[in-house]
Amino acid sequence: MKISAVRARVYRWIGPTSPPRRNFCASPMDAVAALADPMSAFRFHEWLVCEIETSDGIVGIGNCALAPRLAKRVIDMYLAPLVIGRDPFDVEAIWQAMYRSTIAWGRKGIGMAGISAVDIALWDILGKATGKPVFKLLGGRTKARIPVYASRLYSQPLETLAQEAQRYLDQGFTMMKLRFGWGPQDGAAGMRHNIDLLKTVREVVGDDVDIMLECYMGWTLEYAKRIFPRLAIYNPRWIEEPVLPDDIAGYSQLNATGSIPVAGGEHEFTLFGFKQLLDSNSVSVIQYDTNRVGGITAAQKINALAEACQVPVVPHAGQMHNYHLTMANLNCPMSEFFPVNEVEVGNELFYYLFEGDPLPKDGFVDLRDDVPGLGISISGEHLGSFQIVD
Repeated sequence: MKISAVRARVYRWIGPTSPPRRNFCASPMDAVAALADPMSAFRFHEWLVCEIETSDGIVGIGNCALAPRLAKRVIDMYLAPLVIGRDPFDVEAIWQAMYRSTIAWGRKGIGMAGISAVDIALWDILGKATGKPVFKLLGGRTKARIPVYASRLYSQPLETLAQEAQRYLDQGFTMMKLRFGWGPQDGAAGMRHNIDLLKTVREVVGDDVDIMLECYMGWTLEYAKRIFPRLAIYNPRWIEEPVLPDDIAGYSQLNATGSIPVAGGEHEFTLFGFKQLLDSNSVSVIQYDTNRVGGITAAQKINALAEACQVPVVPHAGQMHNYHLTMANLNCPMSEFFPVNEVEVGNELFYYLFEGDPLPKDGFVDLRDDVPGLGISISGEHLGSFQIVD
């Protein structure tokens, strides 16, 4: 069996979207106060799908959502010629060829997103060729079901925030994530708004529900040091990306305080990037994104390294490529779950584009043992709301 074709397509959402609003979620662009919509740089309404076909007629599906139109160019121009004609079971050799041939410009960001999409598709092929779900190829079932946390709770009026938190509680979730809406440029009043968000959710869910916090790279080290003690009294499970991902020294300082465990890695790449985070004790929770970090091949290496350091891994986003890794690794205690919602930031597009993703029941998702590969396919239900770029 050889790889015979590689097709990268961008699915651009042209259907209805939720309008942007101020203080929806903190971001690095908040520092540019003149922008009317600082989240615009991080709102993505398109998705890349990479389909790899073998000489036996098997088609593997990979994906990425990081700059899809540019990632498509990377795949078409640089990665596909390296992959076509290879044995798909040589995943490590193929990964190394893609990584080393693009290393001058592809170590992080878009180049690695393209590599991730190809690698995920290869693992889908391996599962389909062997008749096994991908998690069985990665080590098998380490848990009966995967605990998931409801990950939405964007900044909003406190009344509707409380209602949303109560809704997740009623659905059986015992963990949920809250996004902050204000940062250093908003001063003391903004800090109070952030604290009120957390206080409101804690009052609704009580003390036995874990609350994860999300800053999305929108704070400075000085601001984070000031607000951490005021947030810690509400006992959050962790705080995610409090500063820019390149500020590893800042991560290390904040994690060393011990007041709130620091999580990160959504915007980090490859085994080497995570070794640096672990060596510097910068994170208490790793959150790589499989379709950015280098795919399943890279993620498994990071999982092993993190386990040796006794730092848990909770992949960013739900999505099947992440669920399979969580199921197969004891050091991955849970997964993130984006509740199905109208198209807002763009994470929601996964549900509009693919079918086969499990929905949670009482705060858990499960993977079937009898579905080979990743277990997803392109959904036809919403294709009319996508413009496809070949």
